[in-house]
Amino acid sequence: VFALSGFLRVTTGFDIGLSTKCVVIPKEMDMCHKIGYSEMRLPNLMGHTSMAEVILKSTTWQHLAHTDCHPHVRTFLCSLFAPICLDTFIHPCRSMCVAVRDSCAPVLACHGHPWPDSLDCDRFPADEDMCLASLTKEYKYLHKVLPKPACQACPAVEEFFTHKRVLEVFCDNNFAVKVKLSKKRTVFGDQEYNIECQVEFITQGSLLPYETQSMIQQWLLINENCTQKMTLTHRPMVYLLVGNIEEGIILVNQVYRWQRRDSQLTLATQKWRYHKCL
Repeated sequence: VFALSGFLRVTTGFDIGLSTKCVVIPKEMDMCHKIGYSEMRLPNLMGHTSMAEVILKSTTWQHLAHTDCHPHVRTFLCSLFAPICLDTFIHPCRSMCVAVRDSCAPVLACHGHPWPDSLDCDRFPADEDMCLASLTKEYKYLHKVLPKPACQACPAVEEFFTHKRVLEVFCDNNFAVKVKLSKKRTVFGDQEYNIECQVEFITQGSLLPYETQSMIQQWLLINENCTQKMTLTHRPMVYLLVGNIEEGIILVNQVYRWQRRDSQLTLATQKWRYHKCL
């Protein structure tokens, strides 16, 4: 939960008039839950006049919010789709829009979508006006900056391999994690991916276990086309993701489907403890 006052640059606001009303943020807009307030103005800053329209139009953006492509992506989107119930509309500052756009536009591009004209940053007020300002500089001091997944070409999903080859792949990369994935449909008919169990490290590299689950989830969301190719059924499957962290970017280079009969993968992970890379 953020302190909303920390984002505000206060001078003068803009009168919302009497045509708006306060309504509870609907459960379907989970990207705008636990952000510091529970009621929103309707119509919103995107010009949506009914709750049905708000829910429908916001669903495409919830996916982007879940990638955590920028620390303030939820704040930015929710200030537009579910503006806080105050006497004035509080717009996001232009600087916040630019920061979110620069971080998140590549994620949209990965899915084949440009940054939309409706979120053109020039339409938002300058920082000296009353608006939600980005705290990115302060954020970097207060939070550990973690490696970020990138949009990438899909790694090969290996079906046939020997334990010796797997050990060579481990040596060429700096992390390997075992994850269980399942695929389900959301109420809107979209695909959604879950990591069903704790991420299990085979090799750790510079990642810490408690950080990895969210980063793997981000990778799966950003590279959704790769995730779809991996998860052929809705039945939960176990995968071994092997990759590198280079200049703050997480790249998955190899994917193995871990079937119960896969003695070669099990053998490789057992031998890894004592293996010396050439």
